[in-house]
Amino acid sequence: MPTTYSPSDRQLIAERPLADDIQISDTLANAYDAQKHWQQTAIAERGAICQKAIDWFSDHQTQLAQEISQLMGRPIQFAQGEIAGVKERGEYMIAIAEDALEDLDVSDENNPAFKRLIRRVPLGTAFIIAPWNYPYLTAINSIIPALMAGNSVILKHASQTLLCAEQFLRAFQAAGLPAGVFQYLHLDHSQTLGVIQDDDINFVSFTGSVSAGKVIEQALAGCFKPLALELGGKDPAYVRADADLTDSINNLVEGAFFNSGQSCCGIERIYVAQEIFSEFVAGFVAETKKLTLGHALEPSTSLGPMINQTAVDHAEQQVQSALDAGATAHINDTDFKLDEALKQQGYYLTPQVLTQVKQDMAIMQEESFAPIIGILPVSDDAEALRHINDSAFGLTASVWTQNEKAFMNISAEIEAGTVFMNRCDYLDPRLPWSGIKGSGRGCSLSQLAYQQLTRPQSIHIKRLV
Repeated sequence: MPTTYSPSDRQLIAERPLADDIQISDTLANAYDAQKHWQQTAIAERGAICQKAIDWFSDHQTQLAQEISQLMGRPIQFAQGEIAGVKERGEYMIAIAEDALEDLDVSDENNPAFKRLIRRVPLGTAFIIAPWNYPYLTAINSIIPALMAGNSVILKHASQTLLCAEQFLRAFQAAGLPAGVFQYLHLDHSQTLGVIQDDDINFVSFTGSVSAGKVIEQALAGCFKPLALELGGKDPAYVRADADLTDSINNLVEGAFFNSGQSCCGIERIYVAQEIFSEFVAGFVAETKKLTLGHALEPSTSLGPMINQTAVDHAEQQVQSALDAGATAHINDTDFKLDEALKQQGYYLTPQVLTQVKQDMAIMQEESFAPIIGILPVSDDAEALRHINDSAFGLTASVWTQNEKAFMNISAEIEAGTVFMNRCDYLDPRLPWSGIKGSGRGCSLSQLAYQQLTRPQSIHIKRLV
């Protein structure tokens, strides 16, 4: 039975039974039947219903933010931002759907006897597996475009945030979405693998770890169905000598430590021009010490708990391994005061900033997913690029500079799905969200998202008169 405990104090929040075989079978059948009617619904009408669901989230923003904080430990002062992001991304994907899904006329005007169209046809039922770290944002990236494209959706949410699946259903019910077009299932791992292999599932989207992504990809071998994967990251930042030091420090501290570092596109390693390295590190450490570690529901908290003890242990092992190999730690536990009783109840981790790190250390190579960061000096752009691309991942990278031409030259050589200048840890719905290498494949958001949620159908008309 999926059970959710608060990472702040280990209080029981919710428990739900797993779906049984009958429920799974009925859900798949309902999705199949409902989709056949839904794809006949005009795109404008689909958009009106999806907009009402987005409005429901906005209307319940305070309640949902409180729940996010309880479920996964994000500080309450930041939790409402996730619902604002749902509105931004959802409304944009609704707004562009008509154009993105419009038939493409490729007729030859010099040969009027023939008309040729490329039609975008919905795939059928989309099965979306969502993670706990951004429980609404990661899910909305796929749910809204899937529905707008004429697909039905079945959501399987992480057990830590199982209540979010239920909130999605409430939103769509309130919006008047026909029954069966959106559903959810509470499943264990073996059940999930069984569902994605079912012939009634026509598209799978997974956001999570690399290891789990590999299991899903292997399970779908031979099933001939599209799969989108958003997996891990070890996202780098490069601070050039001409960067605005204050701006880069403030944004990179937030990029590294927001959500306790539990973000696939959070900053996990920083390379700084040698000539400003000492000044950057001093400012970064000082800014880090301004964070307030505490219970997620405490208004003053800016750094909440980790999701569980396994995550804490993994981060501590990375830090200790680096220290044993000669790294220098700049943060002490005494820099962050935390009530001892609370510390024993929750999964708290003091943030850490390390220098004297080496590129081959685990903290510079393996995903941390924690509020820990290694900072390494570099002599020039070429050295920075070698380190940036020396990674098994390729989700995002950021370059901090006031020279846009230099940025464009550097970005052309960076192996990542998104490259930022003077920004990080952000998804713009106007741009495709995608990764390369171990960070996954496929894309969500932007007009391109609709390509992976539909199939092209060629329409060839011969006029006889």
